[in-house]
Amino acid sequence: MKLGNIELQNPLFLAPMAGVTDWAFRTVCARLGADVTVTEMVSSRALVYQDKKSAKLLRKNEGSVCGAQIFGNDPQIMAQAAVLALEISGCDFLDINMGCPMPKVANSGDGCGLMRTPELAGEILKAVVKAVDVPVTVKCRLGWDKGSINVLDFTKRMEDSGAAMVAVHGRTRSMLYSGTADWDMIHKVKEQLSIPVIANGDITDGDAAVRCLKRTGADGLMIGRSVFGDPWIFEEVRAALNGEEYPGRPCLADRIGVAVEQFRLSEQDHGEHIACLEARKHFAWYLRGVPHSSYYKNQITSLSTMEDIYRVAKDVVRDLK
Repeated sequence: MKLGNIELQNPLFLAPMAGVTDWAFRTVCARLGADVTVTEMVSSRALVYQDKKSAKLLRKNEGSVCGAQIFGNDPQIMAQAAVLALEISGCDFLDINMGCPMPKVANSGDGCGLMRTPELAGEILKAVVKAVDVPVTVKCRLGWDKGSINVLDFTKRMEDSGAAMVAVHGRTRSMLYSGTADWDMIHKVKEQLSIPVIANGDITDGDAAVRCLKRTGADGLMIGRSVFGDPWIFEEVRAALNGEEYPGRPCLADRIGVAVEQFRLSEQDHGEHIACLEARKHFAWYLRGVPHSSYYKNQITSLSTMEDIYRVAKDVVRDLK
């Protein structure tokens, strides 16, 4: 597939996730096989009003094609924010969030709320496309709820309004992350569009990735929650798509080494205090499924210094396998 002038072969996307895909984690995922990464979503109004915390979320990572994601429901403000987001980040493309299901976002008419106002969504996209000179993409869901699945009409409108690509999460807003992603509906989206379509939802391992790509006919795959504590999933999925044997995850010591490197990067980006707060959830994710790790997970909940992180990491490697 092509994203503007960028050539991508069966690309693997790291899904943008608020509170998860910061610069440090995106950097790690890019090193381990994510072809495309996208920043956490940033409020268009916050950017236009020059909120420094929001601007900081837009730091571009190296090692992958990287997009900046914004959200909002005012065409003029979204256009201004798109220009600012690219100036701040230097990202390769601009993504518009039209899929966030969280009530505080969607109920305000942002995120997946835009799927209830497709004409406005089209106006926003046209305004943003006109304002910037990089590809503009859209991430959406199947619709607001089971009774209003409009993804086919919605994505066709996005294509007609200038979208360079759409990523579709195979769930409705009301499903949040429950139930099963509808890959067949993503296939219908792919059948009707000439722009690239990226499939998102329930890509949990290499086997699932192969089945999703076959079922949807998508141009690429986007991996979300399955990457929590497991950035090696990109290596597993890539091997499966290439019909290759995957040797399995690295040993625990090597996995913890990657985790600690992520936290070091986070310290560089956020400072020690925020890095430790972020490490509390990420470190616990890295220990998911590790036998007898509950003692250390309890310690992780109170990490407050980088020395705490190094101490727990050393003890985990010494005591667990």
